Amino acid sequence: MTVAIERWHARGRTVDTRDGRVWVIDEGPRDGTPVVLLHGFPTSSWDFSEVLERLAARRRVVTFDFLGFGFSDKPEEYGYSLFEHTDTTLAVLRELGIGRAHVVAHDMGTSVATELCARRERGLSPAFDLASLTLMNGSVHIEMASLTVGQQLLRSPLAPLFARLNNATTFKAQMRSVFAHPPDDATLDGMWALVAREDGTKRLPALIQYVDERSRFRRRWIGALEHLDVPALVAWGRLDPVALHAIARALASEIPQAELVTWDDLGHYPQVESPETVAATITAFLDRIAEARPAPG
Repeated sequence: MTVAIERWHARGRTVDTRDGRVWVIDEGPRDGTPVVLLHGFPTSSWDFSEVLERLAARRRVVTFDFLGFGFSDKPEEYGYSLFEHTDTTLAVLRELGIGRAHVVAHDMGTSVATELCARRERGLSPAFDLASLTLMNGSVHIEMASLTVGQQLLRSPLAPLFARLNNATTFKAQMRSVFAHPPDDATLDGMWALVAREDGTKRLPALIQYVDERSRFRRRWIGALEHLDVPALVAWGRLDPVALHAIARALASEIPQAELVTWDDLGHYPQVESPETVAATITAFLDRIAEARPAPG
C-alpha cells in the first residue's frame, strides 16, 4: 500500500455485519445531523478523503467501503446486489448510532441512495431517516449512460479473463479516461491498491452486476425519487464521459424542488478532481437547508 493509503486505513476501524467486516471512518464533531458519503465502482471511500477533511471541520462525517471494495471484506460467496449494499449501509449506521443523516452519493452509491429512498417511501427502514440527498455523477438512468470499454468487458462472457488480466497499468489507463483532469500516479496507485487488495480484481465481474439492477428496478428507484420529500441536490461534473450530464438534468426534473449544480470543468470523479469545489458545494447546500428550517416554537 502507498503511504497515503496506510494513513487513511489507520484512521478507520471495522464494523462487523452479518455478511462481513466493513471498514468505516467516522470523524468530526458529534453535534448536528451527520453526513454519510457513499462511494462508487470500482474504487472506495478513499475517493472522498479530501472532501471528508473539509466537511469534518464542522460536521460529523461517516464513510465506509462497501463489501467487495477497499478495506472491507471481499467474500467470494456474496451477491454484491444494490439491495445488499443498502443492507450494509443501514447496518453500519445502526452500529454507529445514526438514525438520521444527510446522504451524499457518487456513481454506484447513487443507486444505493435511491434504494434508501425506496425503503423510506415504503416504510421499510423505520430506524433510519433521510435528512437530505445529494447525487453526484451516477448512472441512475442507465439507459442514458455510456459505459467504458472496461465496464462492457466485465459484463461480457470475457469478464473472468479480463478481470484476471487487469493490472495497475490497464486500470490507470481506464481511470484516466473518465477524468477531465486525471490525478497523479500516486493517487491512481492508491486506487489500484484498494481495488486489488485481497484478490479484489477477481470480484469485479460480480461487483458490476449492479448495472443490470439499475434497469430491472428502474421504476422502484426513479419512482422513489419522484416522491422524495426532503431537500435534494444534483451536483455533476459536466465532462463526465460515462454518467452523462443528461442524467443530471433528468434527475433534477424528476426530484421535487431539487437543485442542480453543474461543474463545467470536472469529469466523473469531481470529489477527486476538485475536492475543495465539491466540499464547498455540499457545505453551501447544507447551510441553506439549515437556514430554511423553521425556528423551534
